Amino acid sequence: MPFGARPRAVLALLGTLGLSLAAAVSPASAAGGTPTTPTQLFNGNRNCSTDADRPTYLWAGSNVVVEGIPGTTDPTDNSPLGVRYQVWPVADPSHTETVTHARATAGYETSSLLPDDMLADGQTYAWRAQTVAGDAASDWSVPCYVTIDDTPPASTPAVTSPNYPPDKWNQGGDPVRFTLSANGADDVTGFQYSWTQPLESIVLADIGDHGIPQPRDLYADTAHFVRADAPGGSATVSLVPPYGGGPMTLWVRSLDRAFSPSETTSYRFYVSPTPPTITPADPSPEFGDTTAFTFRPDAALQSRSPVVSYSVHTFGGPDGDRTFDVPAAADGTATTELTIDGVTGEHVDVTSRSANGWVSDPASWDIDYDTTPTVASDVYPENGSGGGAGVPGTFTFTPKVKGVVSYTYTFDTEPEVTVAAGADGTASVDWTPDSTGPHGVQVYATTRSGIQLALYAYDFTVD
Repeated sequence: MPFGARPRAVLALLGTLGLSLAAAVSPASAAGGTPTTPTQLFNGNRNCSTDADRPTYLWAGSNVVVEGIPGTTDPTDNSPLGVRYQVWPVADPSHTETVTHARATAGYETSSLLPDDMLADGQTYAWRAQTVAGDAASDWSVPCYVTIDDTPPASTPAVTSPNYPPDKWNQGGDPVRFTLSANGADDVTGFQYSWTQPLESIVLADIGDHGIPQPRDLYADTAHFVRADAPGGSATVSLVPPYGGGPMTLWVRSLDRAFSPSETTSYRFYVSPTPPTITPADPSPEFGDTTAFTFRPDAALQSRSPVVSYSVHTFGGPDGDRTFDVPAAADGTATTELTIDGVTGEHVDVTSRSANGWVSDPASWDIDYDTTPTVASDVYPENGSGGGAGVPGTFTFTPKVKGVVSYTYTFDTEPEVTVAAGADGTASVDWTPDSTGPHGVQVYATTRSGIQLALYAYDFTVD
């Protein structure tokens, strides 16, 4: 029997069966209240379909879970409840099987598994639920209809793009238009796609309060899913790649009515780099300088869709990496000021964002410098020997950058000591070794703004 076929005689027989089954277990009063018909019916965490001509398609490879919320007419009644489920093939309503969840909680979803030995691929089944309390039972719920679909799409989808041909370099700036087609698989109803591999697992529902499933509309997530225009048909999407240049791959698979996926295929193409330019007002700023930076868009990118902003990512600053946006002028340019305060240097990455959502690949700007202090001693020269046990020596710390107000140092494994810098940024300390052999001092400077600069290790030998 083809999917969706429902002869009138079968539906009439089903109605007669429903009446006879309902008469066999009629509602009766239970202690504290009368059982009520289960509500919130779901199958496979998807909504129950009460339309025999529009069943829910389910994959039954790991059984089909059915569930509903039992209750009684007395909300204060805590008597034990159960839920009884009946299932039958629509093509043969006389073949009915029953499963029961014996211990249920009123107001909470109660699940059971349909007998998997009776669920055949391609066949449609009806099931219904009933609350039981001792010898009492509620009315049966209306039937829910499911069609078992254990066969995934037979072919991988076909993927084409009219504006970014495969396996060649393309000018970036326009969203990529893809056409996804079922490629001959007539049960395909949609597609899943991603710029990364593997594709994420498909989650059909979240679970809310009282265990009630909250089915997702996968196709509302237009960044990863699209519905086909007809079963076995196609869909068109416009996507912006996750980065602006280089090799790109879109991974795609088809989904059937049960959301079973096909094998995954891929579409690979190349996008020419489109980074902006970065121009500092001072090409060689020193540590602590504040300098204006001007950003200009790639000309070809600007011609396709105007650049509206820049994302600036700085690395190595005293407060860690940071990212901020700078709006662009009408001509796509922008200017911002940056304070160069990385402990060992500064690295800046800048990407542009166009009005159509395209994000360029990054442009980079770097500068390196040394913020360690200079250490000198006449008695104990660096990497040399001198003095002796009990012979004092003077060690002078001199900054390589401006704004130093103190030095923190430790000789060997002694506790750290902080000493203020003089007006010229230098400081001197005296130290007397108590033994001969190798020794050393480690020291770093701190600026007026509280930045701890790079550590320097000065080694020497005591005669």
